[in-house]
Amino acid sequence: MKVTPDTSLFDALGGDAAVLKLAHAWHARVLADEVVAHAFRRPVHPQHTERLAAYWAEAWGGPPRYSDSLGTASGVVRMHSGNGPHDDMNQRAIACFAQALDDIGLPNGALRAALLAYFTWATETAMDAYPRSKDDVPAHLQIARWSWNGLHS
Repeated sequence: MKVTPDTSLFDALGGDAAVLKLAHAWHARVLADEVVAHAFRRPVHPQHTERLAAYWAEAWGGPPRYSDSLGTASGVVRMHSGNGPHDDMNQRAIACFAQALDDIGLPNGALRAALLAYFTWATETAMDAYPRSKDDVPAHLQIARWSWNGLHS
């Protein structure tokens, strides 16, 4: 595929199959991490990895499957809220994402940088915005869209 500035991150990565492969690689990495695995000790949805892939796909310019039928951005943020500060866990989750990019064979370059920037932003900003209480999360958040240049406004 020829990548142009108009190519979505979703398409540049390789579409649904590639996003799902990345989600599986990241999930395996976080389950193996002694700090991040703590977040997965509570029950998670049986199709967590597939749902994560749908969320990422939508954020990266793919089809809106997550928001059309699987859930809302507010629901995802609520799942990550009310746990107090957890900077070490965030940094380790980001490191796991970088390792997952290695696991799927994504070389250094603009795509890798854009995906890592998204994951860092989502982890440190969007998912960490309400450490005090899940009840603080607004009801109508939209899935943030990310491109080669960062967050769409």
